[in-house]
Amino acid sequence: MFTTLAAMRRAHVLLILALALLLTACTPPGRNKKVAAPLPQTVIGTLPKNPSTSLKGNAAKGKPLFASSGCGGCHIYKPAGTNGKIGPDLDKLAADAKKANQGPLPDYVSTSIKNPGAYVVPGFPNGVMPNYGGQLTDQQVADLVAFLTKPS
Repeated sequence: MFTTLAAMRRAHVLLILALALLLTACTPPGRNKKVAAPLPQTVIGTLPKNPSTSLKGNAAKGKPLFASSGCGGCHIYKPAGTNGKIGPDLDKLAADAKKANQGPLPDYVSTSIKNPGAYVVPGFPNGVMPNYGGQLTDQQVADLVAFLTKPS
């Protein structure tokens, strides 16, 4: 009987160990464990700016660039004497920038030149305006921004 009782005890111990291992394996992730969580950090200083809005643009250089880039073929813009109807009226840039809620007017204009799909003025199709970010230098974009945001 001793061997039978000892065998039963071993079987019970093995069963208890198996259940303990099974329960440990079923513990939800992170429970009874220390997990590192990202914590917010304070930014000291200034965040990097869009290069074309941090550059000083020259409106006088932006005007011929506006013409040579074909902007007037699609946009109305009185200072350039253009009357294109395919794209939004650039005389209303400030109002469009406000609706877009993408920061100050120069940032909105710069983004619209480099990434026209970032915000599309309602009533106009997406994908029509070329992305000039790869065609113009940051200085040229800054010059166009200066021309387009210059008070009339």
